[in-house]
Amino acid sequence: MTLHRFDGQIALVTGGARGIGLAIGMRLAEEGATVILADVDSDELGRVTSAGKGPGRILPATLDIADRAACEDLVARISRDHSRLDILVNNAAIPDICPYPELTIDRFRAVTRVNLDGALVCTLAAVPLMEATGGRILMMASIMGQFGSPDSVPYSSAKGGIVNMVRALACDLAPRGITVNGIAPGFIDTRMARLADGSHEHRTDCFRTVYLRYRKIPLGRPGNPEDIAGSACFLVSSDAAYVTGQILAVDGGVTATF
Repeated sequence: MTLHRFDGQIALVTGGARGIGLAIGMRLAEEGATVILADVDSDELGRVTSAGKGPGRILPATLDIADRAACEDLVARISRDHSRLDILVNNAAIPDICPYPELTIDRFRAVTRVNLDGALVCTLAAVPLMEATGGRILMMASIMGQFGSPDSVPYSSAKGGIVNMVRALACDLAPRGITVNGIAPGFIDTRMARLADGSHEHRTDCFRTVYLRYRKIPLGRPGNPEDIAGSACFLVSSDAAYVTGQILAVDGGVTATF
């Protein structure tokens, strides 16, 4: 049975050309939303939307989330064309594997500019339109923003910032009728699972042994983008009207172990 929780609603999903963002956008459209899929990769975005992939109304928008003027222009177009914005999914991010000897302040700032600053840039642009009717903001964090791991200072710091940005924004935006929540994905089969040498993290001996055979992931498998989409749609739906400031780990149980 297809739900219709988002009939008549307008959603903006960043990083929407592939992976988690695309899965969330398609699920929102299946449930009735008009979805603006925004991504810096205009070619991939064009392929997705021109193929008519998925049901519902999917509209492409090329966007660099770190460009404040571009974010404001996109929200202005949404206001002109749709007169409202009900859902903002701040999903866009860049991967980064950074061994300590390669760590520099410039590299750190390049990653946080997109993965942390970009989420706030989009939020600041969207809030004035969203507060007219209330709305839902969803941030994509990561279990790497909640726990330490090697070779990850820029990425983990940015995602850790997202975790507390969710909490702080939830307090600030509640009087405006806007909820703010986050999802912390675990090991999800997207392009971010590709290692620096091009190999797939989930196919390494270490992953197959520690995480699968010995159940460091209790559910015994990596996730897929659709696993995130279901939880995302709950958090931006009316079913989560009394949920704000929360980070939901969607990780097969990996953060429940030690």
